[in-house]
Amino acid sequence: MKKLLLTICISSMLSAAFAQYGGDDTKTLGDRAFRNKDYFEAAFYYKKAATGMNMLTQAAIPYHATQKNEKKGKVEDRAYISFQLAESYRLYENYLEAEGWYNKVLTEGAEAKYPLAKLWYGVCLRANQHFDDAIKQLQQFSSSYKGEAKYIDIAKKEIANCEFAKEQYQYPILVDAVKKKGDWNSDGSDYSVIKKDDNYWFTSSRFAKDDKKHINRLYQAKGISGKPEIIILKDESNIKELEYGTPALTPTGDRMYFTRWYKEGSRIIHAIYMTDWVKDEWTAPKKLNTFVNADGSNSIQPFVTTDGKQLYFVSNKPGGQGGDDIWVSDLGNDGSPTSATNLGTVINTAFDEQAPYYDVTAKKLIYSSKGFTGLGGFDFYVSFKDADRWSKPKNMGYPINSAKDDLYFFPEGSDKNKFYISSDRESDCCLSIFEAFDKRHVVAGLVIDCDKHTPLAGVKVSFIDSLSKQVIKEVVTDASAKYAFEVTTKRPYNLRFEKDKYFSKVVPVPESGRMSNDTLNSPDVCLQAFEVDSPIVIKNVLYDYDKATLRPASKTVLDGLVKVLEDNPKISVELSAHTDSKGSDAYNLKLSKARAKACVDYIISKGISASRITSQGYGESKPIAPNTLPNGKDNPAGRQLNRRTEFKVTKVE
Repeated sequence: MKKLLLTICISSMLSAAFAQYGGDDTKTLGDRAFRNKDYFEAAFYYKKAATGMNMLTQAAIPYHATQKNEKKGKVEDRAYISFQLAESYRLYENYLEAEGWYNKVLTEGAEAKYPLAKLWYGVCLRANQHFDDAIKQLQQFSSSYKGEAKYIDIAKKEIANCEFAKEQYQYPILVDAVKKKGDWNSDGSDYSVIKKDDNYWFTSSRFAKDDKKHINRLYQAKGISGKPEIIILKDESNIKELEYGTPALTPTGDRMYFTRWYKEGSRIIHAIYMTDWVKDEWTAPKKLNTFVNADGSNSIQPFVTTDGKQLYFVSNKPGGQGGDDIWVSDLGNDGSPTSATNLGTVINTAFDEQAPYYDVTAKKLIYSSKGFTGLGGFDFYVSFKDADRWSKPKNMGYPINSAKDDLYFFPEGSDKNKFYISSDRESDCCLSIFEAFDKRHVVAGLVIDCDKHTPLAGVKVSFIDSLSKQVIKEVVTDASAKYAFEVTTKRPYNLRFEKDKYFSKVVPVPESGRMSNDTLNSPDVCLQAFEVDSPIVIKNVLYDYDKATLRPASKTVLDGLVKVLEDNPKISVELSAHTDSKGSDAYNLKLSKARAKACVDYIISKGISASRITSQGYGESKPIAPNTLPNGKDNPAGRQLNRRTEFKVTKVE
């Protein structure tokens, strides 16, 4: 569990390593550290061995040019060092360095001896966001590997992760996640923020003056810009190098649960403890009972619900689904667990689950898992509780999640649109604290009749993913004629408005959610009523004198009719042109037919099927106003009305 335990800086690691092993052979030292799962230390020694063999060229860094260098040592020894160095980097999650060394194994012909190199090379490519390259390597591995089926399963899962990640990075959710500035982040790991009143608590492995080393401790900051101060915990044990992390406070703030761990030989022992605030200090930590801390198992990452009744935690104790699982215990009046229940197969997988957060009011669980399709590493998932059932966990998407590890969700509280997460997305080793700002919003408005300007009830409004064409949600307006939908991602969406005897309308939803008229920059959308064979005047379709040539402004107006036809694929229309009475009947009829045809030709050129639209010229035969006044004088206003272009619906399929 690197994110909880990787806390020691380079200098202290190296000094400890030399003190332990003295001047032994570097390959042997690397192997010994690797067996003890000290992967950082192993990488150090393997790299020294690689340097001694003149292997340390730019080839170890992906996508860099190589330089020729006289290699030393046997080919099989160089392949071994390359693979072990890659494994060491990967296992402490320095995927950038690991990628280059796996590539070295493959390009120097050692794949037959180390067939898993291609799998882990693909995993590193995924972690470094080279998704297409990762898919290629993982597919090649899946088709050629003849070993254990579990590795084929890993490759398939990673391919699914890459496909999911590609879409997420292209269309992220509307959340900004930025590394917190100031003193909260340090040169070590910083993670697991919680808030009580205006005080913030978190874990940090920053260099501690009292300990004179990088070691996990609990810190408290007063206010959002407060300087972190170490929390002093009494501990009466004689264990050296105890580490503390992941604080959880009861609603009153006078009791704290936390993880404590230490190393015993090659094993790291984890357990959850509690302490009470008495007389302005924390009492000596008390280890929780076996409901939480089962013998021979590890328990970590406590979370206390806001009603103080339950403790969520993580454990690999018996009764789980495999790896680390999420569990929940009821708490007695003295704060001790009185039960322990595994959250089951919907929440937990055969992989690791960590860092639970439960919202009692919303009945919402947010936690991190490696067991579902995601972007890679630990991803955040959300599940809702209904009675004793959990909903299928949903990936919370990029940029809440990244291709690295993302854990420890906690809301700001005073700002409902802000929360904290911990992530190593900007680091090769360590978690940092990120502030996340939720910019998801609701697009809402009113549907009205275009002519009457009155609210329209009975309109079906559909919220549509314009890429997949899938209807995400739909509502039917009531007497208020209002609609509302949540916009959560940068994917393009459309709103479709439909009502019998009205033209349907499809309107794109901008990412910002700001709307107006029919371009959705304003929340009001109007629908135009129609009746079959009832003409509708198209205003401002203008021609040059004595010509049927469309002016540019007329084409813009006709684009509106094109949109109507696109949005209403089941209707067919007739477009007609009319003149006033000046000129002969034959002349006016010929001119009107030419003008109507010019309109129809333009509309067909925009992709509308010719079978759906016909042209008709009526000349001066269908006036809608007198061309002359009763006294015989000319009527310019009437003639203007008669020189018109119309369309009417002739058929609805």
